[in-house]
Amino acid sequence: MKRTIRLRGISGEIKGQVWESETLLRAGRLASLEIVLDDSSVSRRHAEVRLGDNGWFVRDLESTNGTYVNGVRMGPGEHPLHMRDIVQFGKVAMIVEGGESTLAEGPASNQHIVAAAESTFEDGIRRLAFDRNHMPRAGEQMFALLRAGHHFVHMQSEDQLLNAVLNDAVSVLEAQRGAIVLAEGDGAEPNLQLRALAVGQGEPPGRFHFSKKLAHRCYAGGVSLLYSTLNNDSEGSATQSMSDGGMASVLCVLLRTPRKRLGVLHLDRNLAQAPFNEDHLFLADALAAHVSAAIESAQLLKKQRDMFLKTITILAQAVELRDDYTGGHTQRVTRYAIMLAEKLEVPEDQLELVKFGGPLHDIGKIGIDDAILRKPGKLTADEYAKMQKHTTMGAEILQTVPDMHPIIPIVRNHHERWDGTGYPDKLAGEAIPFLARIVAVADAFDAMTSHRPYHENQKGKPPAWAFNEVAKQAGRHFDPKCAEAFVAIREQIVRAMLELMPGTDVDAPVMQAVHGEYVPDPRN
Repeated sequence: MKRTIRLRGISGEIKGQVWESETLLRAGRLASLEIVLDDSSVSRRHAEVRLGDNGWFVRDLESTNGTYVNGVRMGPGEHPLHMRDIVQFGKVAMIVEGGESTLAEGPASNQHIVAAAESTFEDGIRRLAFDRNHMPRAGEQMFALLRAGHHFVHMQSEDQLLNAVLNDAVSVLEAQRGAIVLAEGDGAEPNLQLRALAVGQGEPPGRFHFSKKLAHRCYAGGVSLLYSTLNNDSEGSATQSMSDGGMASVLCVLLRTPRKRLGVLHLDRNLAQAPFNEDHLFLADALAAHVSAAIESAQLLKKQRDMFLKTITILAQAVELRDDYTGGHTQRVTRYAIMLAEKLEVPEDQLELVKFGGPLHDIGKIGIDDAILRKPGKLTADEYAKMQKHTTMGAEILQTVPDMHPIIPIVRNHHERWDGTGYPDKLAGEAIPFLARIVAVADAFDAMTSHRPYHENQKGKPPAWAFNEVAKQAGRHFDPKCAEAFVAIREQIVRAMLELMPGTDVDAPVMQAVHGEYVPDPRN
């Protein structure tokens, strides 16, 4: 019996073309080869597919851009081929089909690749306005693409952007569910991490949200793919996630820019729905190309913010090194303030300001004399007045950096009091900037519970005493809502204390503390 292999093109200009052989198929740009591929990603002699004693094999001929089988780049030697394997020479993809006799089936053989879309960013952009038949897109489809641009302008974080884009994709493509997975790390093997999930209208959330195997194949191969499953097929079984997730039709769409691959948009439909077609593939591919630049920009912005936050944290720690007793103060205040802000459901953009403003709330202490800053015991009236100036000094320092202006209220006003007796501006009640009120509670709590040279025995108060004092000072020193919320997250705060100040006696009762009332000190 003849053992014929058939390769069918599924990408670009070779889509639909078929090559068959009973012995050998050589691929490359040379006109003398059996498979001539006029593509810059293909080497002159790229690879060969040949019949061996145990079936068909593919071998890379030291090509520049590599040969891939099911999205995995081949190393030296030969790789066996099975029905429905995807073989990729550079950027040119083909699917293995049977000839006059049936090839052996590989794993998950019923994942039938119906079509593939080009992986270039530019091709995706060209599909924004027109479908594969060069007809204008439907209004709903165009609106989804326009909304993708709107999301980039208005979303405040990468996670918000991903969820908004995914919800639009699930809606306009009438998917059962959708997922976005992004590549993390710089290793040779992609580490695809789930970043966003969405379900279609009326669809219950399921345990399996995407096929890792299909997502990896799409990402590694650099080609957007349309899959369908053959239900009750005797040739094989689908992946566990496809079977248990009820996936009958799957779109795996590559998220990419001209610079890099970002991840995969994964959409699926169930057996009760009409399967995805090529128009759906090209629409999803256009959407992916459109939003990928936004995702990359959001990632770069997040990386820049993280680097900036590390920089200002180091700067704050440098200030703390001047005082043996305040080491770790800004870190703890920032952690407590973030917890309180989250409890108060502060918007994402305001929470970012707390993250940046927390480490810098005492930056003005860089201008205070060590003799005052490190003095044990009470300050004189003159020293007290000089110490209070750290708030205005900090504001003046940040005034020289326009990007830091939004956090100036935290730095300047975190020592204001709700009753108007604080400093430097004697603000009262709602006139005190809200984020400054949040940091004020966190700052005072840490001052009460940490060791300071001006505390009795230089020891901090037990947490129980400090929480009672925060509650007692509501409406006097602190915003009542902030004080109430802070006490409500007592368990979270205590866990953070144990992490940041190991050895803290969180079980010490109130009566063990030195009784009295919290007296603010400008060195806090």
